[in-house]
Amino acid sequence: MLMNVKAIALAAMALAATGAMAQTYPDKPIHIVVTFTTGGAPDILARLIGEKLTASWGQPTIIDNKPGAGGNTGADSVAKAAPDGYTVVVGTVGTHSINGALYKKMPYDMVKDFTPITLLATTPNMLVVHNDVPAKNVKELVAHGKKDGKLTFASSGAGTSIHVSGELFKTMTGMPMEHIPYKGRAGAIPDLLGGRVTMMFDNMPSSLPLVKEGKLRAIGVTSAKRSAAAPDIPTIAEQGLPGFEAVSWFALFGPANMPKAVTDKLSAEVGKIMKSPEITKKLAEIGLEPAPGTPAELSAYQQREITKWAKVVKDSGATVD
Repeated sequence: MLMNVKAIALAAMALAATGAMAQTYPDKPIHIVVTFTTGGAPDILARLIGEKLTASWGQPTIIDNKPGAGGNTGADSVAKAAPDGYTVVVGTVGTHSINGALYKKMPYDMVKDFTPITLLATTPNMLVVHNDVPAKNVKELVAHGKKDGKLTFASSGAGTSIHVSGELFKTMTGMPMEHIPYKGRAGAIPDLLGGRVTMMFDNMPSSLPLVKEGKLRAIGVTSAKRSAAAPDIPTIAEQGLPGFEAVSWFALFGPANMPKAVTDKLSAEVGKIMKSPEITKKLAEIGLEPAPGTPAELSAYQQREITKWAKVVKDSGATVD
């Protein structure tokens, strides 16, 4: 009986401490780690969220870009951070569902080493080519690729959805093309614009403006349905590759064992930001669809994505040493 009373008392004390922590959180700057270079969708989301968090909570929000190893470098830094809610990461479909199957050695466990906070947004990738490529659709691109035999596709890093979208395309079409990984879009896009690489399955937010300016040509989008941001660009699936789908997503994760009250508070505030008309409008214009939810919903979604992409990686035979 005494043991039960003691256990109840300890539990009550822990609950009170957690509640007190949530009430005072945040009382110092929050760091949001972005696992890629500036300019891409993860960076755009982090900066929009950071600005609003600073305004709401009165504490600075610092954006830390830590690119490398397909996003693993930045994600690993958060996995090893203190689980107090002051260091979080904009995880991607690559860092939190693809890389575990693609990399032979991972510095972290995609599930066990993180606390899910909230899904942020989804976006299709867009297959874009250099303007000198003599193809305006998937059929023409595949015919040109099989004839040329030396086409290349860039990515912002091995293991990203941009990389695996290309591997899926190669598997489904039988078109030979070489993967050229970069440390981020900051290196990939200039080489694509300069014709040093042939194509890229880029996230829509970074390539759509270049397509609108006529600097790149869009061949198709990788989602099952056309994007509202570019309804005139057909899906790859509707161009003779039924079943082709590769959607990128971005979510907020903290280190494992974050206090539930802090996790829930951060999830609720970020969810409110993502649902605001101002942010929804800004994201829609660049092809990002807000998709905030609870930590439990993100956890379930991540598990489904891990299963899906493990099969894609296995079928494509892609690996990273």
